[in-house]
Amino acid sequence: MCRPVACLAVFMFAFIGGGEFLLADETPDSWYRHGQAALMRGLEQKINTRPARNIILFLGDGMGISTITAARILQGQQQGRSGEENSLAFEMLPYTALVKTYNTDQQVADSAGTMSAIMTGIKTRAGFISVNQEAMRGDCRSARGKQMMTLLELLEQAGYSTGIISTTRITHATPAASYAHTPERGWESDADMPPVAIGQGCKDIAQQFVDFPYGDGMDVVLGGGRSKFLPVQSSDPEYPVLLTGEREDGQNLIETWQRRYPKGEYVWNAEQFESVDVHRVEKLLGLFEPGHMRYQVDRPNDAAGEPGLAEMVARSLTILQRNSRGYFLLVEAGRIDHGHHVANAHLALHDTIALSDAVKQALSMVDPDNTLIIVTADHSHVFTIAGYPLRGNPILGKVKPNWPASGGPWPLYALADDGLPYTTLGYMNGGRRLTTEHAHVCKPPYCRVEPHRRDLTSTDTTARSYVHESLIPLSSETHGGEDVAVFASGPWAHLLTGVHEQNYLYHVMRHALQLKE
Repeated sequence: MCRPVACLAVFMFAFIGGGEFLLADETPDSWYRHGQAALMRGLEQKINTRPARNIILFLGDGMGISTITAARILQGQQQGRSGEENSLAFEMLPYTALVKTYNTDQQVADSAGTMSAIMTGIKTRAGFISVNQEAMRGDCRSARGKQMMTLLELLEQAGYSTGIISTTRITHATPAASYAHTPERGWESDADMPPVAIGQGCKDIAQQFVDFPYGDGMDVVLGGGRSKFLPVQSSDPEYPVLLTGEREDGQNLIETWQRRYPKGEYVWNAEQFESVDVHRVEKLLGLFEPGHMRYQVDRPNDAAGEPGLAEMVARSLTILQRNSRGYFLLVEAGRIDHGHHVANAHLALHDTIALSDAVKQALSMVDPDNTLIIVTADHSHVFTIAGYPLRGNPILGKVKPNWPASGGPWPLYALADDGLPYTTLGYMNGGRRLTTEHAHVCKPPYCRVEPHRRDLTSTDTTARSYVHESLIPLSSETHGGEDVAVFASGPWAHLLTGVHEQNYLYHVMRHALQLKE
């Protein structure tokens, strides 16, 4: 005697297309040869202990291991393959480690404290931008004397070229942690600050960017966030009918930057960016949106146009490589995090693939013997891959299991205990809430009322607009607390194996450059 939902799973027909369970070119022998080839590559790997001349730090904001796995499969499926056997560009780097992401005051971290750990060598509180844990959040006075010098600042002092690329506002937590110091990540413009903090002498992050005091200043900065630099009620060049400026102090910090660097160039759209002579320009500032840059999948719909991550990496490296001393480049795929926060795996995974493309671009332009490349994340998300889907099942789709009796696909969607299909990908919290419809479930002698899920049978869960289901209803999906991966190549990359505290990355980078304490 089967339960009603189990009987429903047997008899309900919901035929759907799909790939074969076994791939024709995979055999027991091919798997063995694959393993032997991987072993030989490992045995041939040479440890590089020469000083690094350059460092490129790629950071996928919120790019947990489940995000990497799902993006790997999606990219492979976009290329017409099963997907699981695919590898993202950075997964081919020879050294891999795990890092612990907690803040000094939070078990599950935020981006400000984690990136500050990577850039300063010490862990700190959530919400802090390169200020140590002895300060109090949002307390300007308590942060005095607690600022920690960042790796980017040290390298500017030492004569290196430096650059920052981000798909978020450049005043957002991750890019800001490389050049700013504040006990509150939200203080991006003066309009974001309480009067008492301004009165105590704290500067907003955009102001700190323009006033950057080290070396001859950052060489390339590309991202979003024009509104934090423009005075309130000022119109935006891309959206002239919108008054997007935020600053209440009346300053136009873009003009301030241009006066400080008269031989530098400021650009705000793709056409201007592409017209820059990267062989001659001395400084380059690109602010391509009033807020964050667009998601990768939405870039084709931007009328003014904005460059993609790989394009920004290519042109930035051409500028930075002119310095014979060397360079440091931070590249953040920041909107991976934002896609997850709205429980939209479609957005997050496509931005992860864009990061992979940017890493591939960088690898084609650098000398692997003198350039340390690190790819990591600041934290993860409560994002899961589950449900026993068939090999090659669309990663953004609904679960369809294999049919062991025939070695091929089962012609039905897998059904949950409520008799409805479900997706491979999902979130622990946030996302699509259960509907307000309720079902009466009776198991004598008791009856109860349960929330009833939406029927996804006819829903395109691969669409850009699809919001995934979650267990716990929250207005925004949250970060996850597990370790994140590190992938590395180049000088001293072999130090990135094992499990480490997140601030260890700073010490590896500094040691690779042979910077004196």
